[in-house]
Amino acid sequence: MSKDKPSIPKGTRDFGPATVVKRNHIFSVIKRTFEKFGFLPLETPAMENLSVLTGKYGDEGDQLIFKILNSGDFLSKVTAPDLEAGYKPLTRRIAEKALRYDLTVPFARYVVMNRNEIAFPFKRYQIQPVWRADRPQRGRYREFYQCDADVVGTNSLLCEAEIILMMDEVLSTLGLDDFTIKFNHRGLLAGMAEVIGANGREADLCVAIDKLDKVGQEAVNEELRQKGITEEAITQLQPILGLTGNVVDLLPQLDRLMVGSEEGQRGVQDIRQMLTFLESFQLRNAKIELDVTLARGLSYYTGCIFEVKVNNVQMGSISGGGRYDNLTGMFGLPGVSGVGFSFGVDRIFDVLEELNLFPQESQTITQVLIANFDEVSMRYALPVLQQLRAADISTELYPDSTKLKKQMAYADQKQIPYVVLIGSEEMASGLLNLRNMRTGEQQSLSLEQILQTLSPNATA
Repeated sequence: MSKDKPSIPKGTRDFGPATVVKRNHIFSVIKRTFEKFGFLPLETPAMENLSVLTGKYGDEGDQLIFKILNSGDFLSKVTAPDLEAGYKPLTRRIAEKALRYDLTVPFARYVVMNRNEIAFPFKRYQIQPVWRADRPQRGRYREFYQCDADVVGTNSLLCEAEIILMMDEVLSTLGLDDFTIKFNHRGLLAGMAEVIGANGREADLCVAIDKLDKVGQEAVNEELRQKGITEEAITQLQPILGLTGNVVDLLPQLDRLMVGSEEGQRGVQDIRQMLTFLESFQLRNAKIELDVTLARGLSYYTGCIFEVKVNNVQMGSISGGGRYDNLTGMFGLPGVSGVGFSFGVDRIFDVLEELNLFPQESQTITQVLIANFDEVSMRYALPVLQQLRAADISTELYPDSTKLKKQMAYADQKQIPYVVLIGSEEMASGLLNLRNMRTGEQQSLSLEQILQTLSPNATA
């Protein structure tokens, strides 16, 4: 009887041990940084009530939510009129739950449900997988991790400054030294539309100018014409798009250009305040750049917006976020301002791989392998194994008495840096043979000396 070959759903991936160890290295750096800045860990269920998720992402986003069929006979309550009503009403009858689409809506739901227990401002981070019924393609999966950090319950621009600091610390700690944190402000985008006489056309304006670095000025102007933006407005837009220089040079120019827009002036003021906070700190590697063409989350963000690009790799943004004014309003708790951002772990992974920046130690779990020659040496090795582990040295004893060549190949494949050899001479003398698998060097050492050499707390 033939059996189907095992497979996994399209758009999902298995991660082998070598990949998981590297991903955990990224997660560990992100987690340590978030906690250093006072963010608390939060986890929400993989599934939410479908009513919590629908209507939060627009029609297109709602189509990408994975629905979960009710358990048991999910058709038992379905009537003929339900079947005739179309798939949307029918879905609500047979699926009451769904896999979370992102971490933002579950976070908003959590804040509203627990608003009397949590302390505001509430700083949380969340590192969990999300699911989207998207069409699988390179770089786009149906299951992937998000790493979010948000502060809700405060309007302070110190939070925006700390987002830049966290982005800089995480990426610098991971070994990146050439990246740019671009920022803009929704007020500047609104002000841009206002001062050129295109009030209410902010979305059309932003969609076009966001392509400036890809298609060039003339193509952007042509798209604006096709969208009905007047020639006079396009002419007035050119000096704004042509602004150059560092942020210190740009702010006085924006002050003058935004003089006729209250929203634009608010944007300039917020950016200036954020930079004032940043002056008290020292960035490690990040270059910061005010980019008036940066336009993300038009229906979501209301203040500063951020995006991070690695300069020496062909890759899209690896982090982004911004300020929002009404995260919890979708659940009946209006007026709770917040700011947040997330890291794209998959893209960061690809960047670190391309630049060969994963540290060797981050790719190794077992530090020591004790070779197994025979029954006698195995029994001698058991207390040695125990003492090495008691000293927080990750150690394993090869379980079978087999050829040493096979055991060495096992150590090589797992990138185990040290092998302890215990033969009859070693048992007689009490001096064990410690082989460095990277250099080939061998030393005869007592167990105490091995512990001192390999202990994580040993001084160099």
